[in-house]
Amino acid sequence: MPHTPKINESFTCFHCGHINPPAPQTCRNHCRKCLYSRHVDIVPGDRASNCEGLMTPIRINLQGGQMQSIIFKCIKCGYEGKNKIANDDDRKVLMQIFEVEF
Repeated sequence: MPHTPKINESFTCFHCGHINPPAPQTCRNHCRKCLYSRHVDIVPGDRASNCEGLMTPIRINLQGGQMQSIIFKCIKCGYEGKNKIANDDDRKVLMQIFEVEF
């Protein structure tokens, strides 16, 4: 299988309109303010999905007691995917998702 380069570019959030810069040390596929995403990837950064549905953050993945990634669900097709939490993601919104999970 050929290697597909990851795309890490700025974008405007389809949910809240926030302008998001590329994320350092990860491939940003979600808004750093509202944490919503758009179903454009199969693997973060590959832009291989044609769905383009809005993906809602549904839970936080923990590893070693630390929040590591956000789990998303596409409201158009039901696909679930994840992306690493970036250092500039809104911590208040992350904690709201984490609290809803329990």
